[in-house]
Formats: sequence, C-alpha cells, structure tokens
Amino acid sequence: MQTDDNARHAEKMAKIKAARDRMMQDKQGEKGLVIVHTGKGKGKSSSGFGMILRCIAHGMPCAVVQFIKGGWDTGERRLLTGHFADLCQFHAMGEGFTWETQDKARDIAAARAGWDKAKALIRDPSIRMVLLDEINIALRYDYLDLGEVLAFLRDEKPPLTHVVLTGRNAKPDLIAAADLVTEMEQVKHPFRDGIKAQPGVEF
Repeated sequence: MQTDDNARHAEKMAKIKAARDRMMQDKQGEKGLVIVHTGKGKGKSSSGFGMILRCIAHGMPCAVVQFIKGGWDTGERRLLTGHFADLCQFHAMGEGFTWETQDKARDIAAARAGWDKAKALIRDPSIRMVLLDEINIALRYDYLDLGEVLAFLRDEKPPLTHVVLTGRNAKPDLIAAADLVTEMEQVKHPFRDGIKAQPGVEF
C-alpha cells in the first residue's frame, strides 16, 4: 500500500514538474517591477522590508523612504541604519499619522519632501530597489498627486529598478499600473482584543 502511494505521488509530482518546466521556458526576461502591498491586513510594510533584506543579502544597493512613521523607533530602522547603511539608505520623512499631526499643510509638506527624496533615489540607477513605505496613505489623502507619481514611475524609473509602494487603500489606477499587487486580508488581529502594538510584531 505504501509503495502504491509513493508511486502515485511520484507520478503526480513528475506531471507538475513537467508543466512548470514548460511554463518557465518562456520566462527569460528581467524588468524592474512596480510592486504594491495594500489591504486591511497586517504585513504590508513587513513584506516590503523583507524584500529590502533580500536585496541586502544579494549585495544590491537599496533605499527606504518612510512617508508616515518618521518619528518611530522601529526595529527595521535600527537594523538597517545600524548594520547595513553601506547598502541601504534610510530616510524617515513623515511626522506621524495624519490624525496625530492634525495639520494638513504640514502633512502635505512632509509628503512632498518624501516624494522628492524618493524621486532622487529612484533616478539613481545604482539603487536596485526603493521601498516607499506607507506612500499609499499619502496618496489616499491627496497629499501627493497620483498622476504625477504614476507618470514618474512610467517615464523616469530606470528599467531594472524595483519600486515597492505600501499602505492600505491603494488607488485603483496605481493597482492597474503595477506589475505585482498583493492585498493583505485581515482575518484576526489582537488589537481588537485590547492588545497594543508590540516590538518585534508591529515595529
């Protein structure tokens, strides 16, 4: 019986491998991707920082621009600035969530400064990935012009540079323009049970 199960499993896996090999035959090209992580679930920024760490592990220069969490002492900021500053530039440009600042003009100015920094980093062809952390929030509140952002990514991003845009409520036109989009779905979250944000999980 065990031998039959093993044989059936081997046959099934061989068919899957053959199908995968056929699919991969036409996948030869490389391209700098526009990547969007959005949705109500946790993990958007975490996934983006995971990709930054992959770049570092491959010796690929990269950069982070944070549009919201400027004043936060986060684990990722400590790690990247303390150990990998030679490969990863880190720019915390935000001043906190908009309901904390309660100053629209200040929020717009911070978002514009972040976008100006982002454009300079993306234009640099030596930088292989730029993470625009929580830029979707700035776009949601119209602190940045979506048309300008999309035109820049289309016309000025170097061909092999990856750009990752995180934050909930990504606008439909951004989703349509992106090469890779992941929506994080929230199933359960401890905040609803009175558990606050904790080091190592949220920051």
